[in-house]
Parts: sequence; C-alpha cells; structure tokens
Amino acid sequence: MKILLDECLPRPLAALLTGHEAKTVRQMRWDGKENGELLALIGKHFDGFVTVDKSLRHRQNLRDLKFAILVLRVKSNKLEHIVPHPPEILAALRSIKAGEVRRIPSA
Repeated sequence: MKILLDECLPRPLAALLTGHEAKTVRQMRWDGKENGELLALIGKHFDGFVTVDKSLRHRQNLRDLKFAILVLRVKSNKLEHIVPHPPEILAALRSIKAGEVRRIPSA
C-alpha cells in the first residue's frame, strides 16, 4: 500500500510501516497545502493517509474518498508517543478500505 504521512508526523515513522511504501508530505513537496487540495493530491497518488488531525473529518467532506485515512490518537506527534502503535497501524492498513476513516488506537 502506498501511504502518505501528514507533514506534522515524524519522518522515521515511515520506516516503521514495514511492507508499505510510505512517503511524507514534505518528501512530496506538498507542505503547506490546504486540506482540500492535499486530499485531492493524495487521491491521485496514494492508497492511504496517516495523520494526527482529529478534526479533519469535521472540516472536510470525506465521502467518496479513493483512499483510506488513519487518524492517530496519541498524546503528541512526537515519535516517542507514536512508537508503541505501529502494530495497530499495520493491522489497520491490512484491513482498511478506500473511503474509510479509522482511529488508532481505537477507543
């Protein structure tokens, strides 16, 4: 699965997503794009998007997405708070479908 990591996520997270091709917003040179424009770009190039933006689903129309979104519900976007969750993220990536928004960890 081709995954895009939001610009506020640490780059080393990409290496933890084994079995997936993960890029960051910065690597794609999409920094500073508004959410609507970013979502349109993701749909053309990626199968999934990982973010910590909990309000994304409330600010954007996410119907008919051509990719999946994982929202990390962690204390902060620092790697130390994300490192415990790659097994959950990887499990979600194996089962998530295009158009689905899932929170990790679920609760």
